Amino acid sequence: MAQVQKITPFLWFDGRAKEAAEYYASVFDNSAVVSVDELGGGSAAGTHIVSFELDGQAFTALDGGPMYQFSPAISFVVNCETQSEIDHFWERLGAGGAWDMCGWLRDKFGVSWQVVPTALPELLGDPARAGAVMGALLGMRKIDIQTLRDAYAGA
Repeated sequence: MAQVQKITPFLWFDGRAKEAAEYYASVFDNSAVVSVDELGGGSAAGTHIVSFELDGQAFTALDGGPMYQFSPAISFVVNCETQSEIDHFWERLGAGGAWDMCGWLRDKFGVSWQVVPTALPELLGDPARAGAVMGALLGMRKIDIQTLRDAYAGA
């Protein structure tokens, strides 16, 4: 019997759940739309509930209508080992959306993401150097790992 994920993010879209799930699955490796079900009963035609996975993490998306909107109060962190990973996710997830500061962006569906290097906790971990690293970070939109490492080394 398959193990059920204990916590599954559930995203509410206004008529774009299937489109969003397909888009996200195209951005992340090891990802797929698992199922698309049209809701019946009193639901409007074309209303879907979509199950999808992004790199092994299960998600559910619903075409729930315009009552609720996404906000940056909830975001998904994409941990990146390399600059090329940061570049990939920054460009793909941000296309049609908006880029914010310090690795944050909103995608074309309004969902907020943080595209960050896995090295960030290490670079911020030394109290004597954290200020220099944070100063460099605060000047960035897309995070540049080498610039952060240079700030660390120069502090």
